[in-house]
Amino acid sequence: MTLAIRSATRADLPLIADLIRALADYEKLAHEVRFDDATLGAKLFAERPYAEVVIGEVDGVAQGFALFFHNFSTFEGKPGIYLEDLFVRPEARGAGLGKALLAHLAQLCVERDCARLEWSVLDWNAPAIGFYHSLGARMMDEWTVMRVDGDALPALARAAPSAA
Repeated sequence: MTLAIRSATRADLPLIADLIRALADYEKLAHEVRFDDATLGAKLFAERPYAEVVIGEVDGVAQGFALFFHNFSTFEGKPGIYLEDLFVRPEARGAGLGKALLAHLAQLCVERDCARLEWSVLDWNAPAIGFYHSLGARMMDEWTVMRVDGDALPALARAAPSAA
């Protein structure tokens, strides 16, 4: 069995969309998927992309992906990589692809002089949490994720002072 990680291209857009939808199904969040492929492609493959995607292959067949982007640590004074999504198709689990995808991102962190690699995990996903612990990841229990979306986002935006 051979594992390979490669950067996604625009030609991978249907595959990426399919993998995102498969992840949403697994996480019981399919009802929250609202993107359309054209917009997703424009955001991922523009001149200044908002995120990057790597594809994980087992024996030449795409079986997983990682979608990530840079954040910045003011305390470290360095960028980091935030892993938004990691998914390996159920039939390919146990082959080492998830670890290979995370190791690839860790390698990018080192090459890009990043301070850390971070991600969130659903609290009910015990298999993923155990897997992440086995790789040396630690829970950031003292932090709680906050989000502004839906109608609250434009409402907050209207409170912004006018640009000078």
